[in-house]
Amino acid sequence: MWFVQPKQDYISQIPWKYTDEPAVVSWQVRARNYNTFVANILLSVLMVFYIGLAYISSLMAETLLFSLLLGFGMYFLLILIAMSMTHQTSILVYRFTGQHAEECSWKPQMEALKPFLKWLAIISMPIVLVLILMDPSLLITSLGPLLMGFAAWMMGTSKGYQELHGMQHHDYDWRKADKVYLYPGRDIIGLNVPWYHPEMDEMIPEGIREIYCKKGERDKVLGFLTSNLPDIEIVEEKFHL
Repeated sequence: MWFVQPKQDYISQIPWKYTDEPAVVSWQVRARNYNTFVANILLSVLMVFYIGLAYISSLMAETLLFSLLLGFGMYFLLILIAMSMTHQTSILVYRFTGQHAEECSWKPQMEALKPFLKWLAIISMPIVLVLILMDPSLLITSLGPLLMGFAAWMMGTSKGYQELHGMQHHDYDWRKADKVYLYPGRDIIGLNVPWYHPEMDEMIPEGIREIYCKKGERDKVLGFLTSNLPDIEIVEEKFHL
């Protein structure tokens, strides 16, 4: 689930770039690494919209029992699909040495989503066929398993899906940071590290690196940064996620 922290130790399994430098601090965390306020608002809007869709679909059944099954089933299925989009998480693994910081991240649920949709379509199709035999007016429910099977097939052939599922790796010299941002209300630190733009042949002064901390451990990470960069500026301010 999106809120469950990973129990497997990924730190020792990742092919770090600076293995010749001893790690000073490292950790892993599962987080929603995007603007959660917008995602939560979107989910709330979809929940209201899906109530209407579920009610309309329930009217297609001739009996009260099938009407309730169809309405609630449709609603929870749509909510599940919506949450798979609005509540996606990433596993982020950090490793800091005396000079370099590395971050590896990937979306574990993207790997699980395709087989989940495939097997859900396989399991639900016989159930839907039985319901149609009992009440032909429920023919429209056959679209559910068909759409889930089609979605699973599209994921298997989509290049964008494969790229989204792949691991991303970033590294930088954290000693060059000149400013620390504390994101209000979340355990996130923004480390501003100026960087060189090769095409423009100049240094870009703004380059905020997002650092997602374990729940309640932001001050610990901040203490590590400030103890090594005592003169760095610290501000509590939102930044782009």
